[in-house]
Amino acid sequence: MEYRLKIIWKFKMLYLFLIPGIIYYVMLRYFPMYGVVIAFKDFNILDGIVGSRWANPWYKHFLYFYESPYFTQLLSNTLLISVYKLIFGTIPPIILALLLNECRIRWFKSLVQTLTYMPYFLSWVIISGILIALLSQNSGIVNYFMKETGGHSISFLTSTEYFRSILILSDIWQSVGYNAIIYLAAITGIDSTLYEAARVDGASRTRMIWHITLPGIRNVIVLLTILKLGHIMDAGFEQIYILYNIQVYPVADILDTWVFRVGLQQMNFSLASAVGLFKSLIGLVLVVLANRIAKRWGENVW
Repeated sequence: MEYRLKIIWKFKMLYLFLIPGIIYYVMLRYFPMYGVVIAFKDFNILDGIVGSRWANPWYKHFLYFYESPYFTQLLSNTLLISVYKLIFGTIPPIILALLLNECRIRWFKSLVQTLTYMPYFLSWVIISGILIALLSQNSGIVNYFMKETGGHSISFLTSTEYFRSILILSDIWQSVGYNAIIYLAAITGIDSTLYEAARVDGASRTRMIWHITLPGIRNVIVLLTILKLGHIMDAGFEQIYILYNIQVYPVADILDTWVFRVGLQQMNFSLASAVGLFKSLIGLVLVVLANRIAKRWGENVW
């Protein structure tokens, strides 16, 4: 104990810098966990959390959600959209980071990095406006060119065939620049002597990327993938809520949008809390399993 106190005192300034972060997580992440008990109560906003009666049986709201006729559809839509985003959204930022790292024209590299990073600061309200301007059946630019070239217009935003693809592509476009910066930062941490040695041995740029750069950022790739797995049940409420409509409910209605309509708009807070707890538990299990698999593969990221 005395040794630990000496270490803390030695690095006291670093520990002081941790205090704001600790306060943030305690106040906004740990204290609100008390509200989870709402999932096991018949919550009444006038009685409060403490005064509300316990549900009978205790799993009443979980059972209601499970027996809902929409349960299978909601769960499959949530998982499919999240998995598609995970699979198709992982490779593009890695490729972009590799291309930017290989670019030797500084102004062009900065320009591309800025242009790809800018969409990350746009809200989904703005992005939805851009998508409507592009894909609207009556006035969209894409449909205009399709009709001008002899084709016929397509209702992209109300089509169950195209809606998921639009969600995935717009999500990639919005986040690719931000994620690429993370990988670029990881690339800069690779020992430059490895590249010099490979250059002396006559390795091409492609060989150096395959045998030095990619293995050098492997831990970061695994870590980000594990973090995304923790949010596998969050398919993107804001994006979907703004873009979807009743015609695409069969392929776009997810847990969060259903909870918002049934749980929050109808003031059924206990149901909303039960579904939120259900999502969190699945995310926790997936993160733990993914980390154990990563450790078995030699990627001890925690």
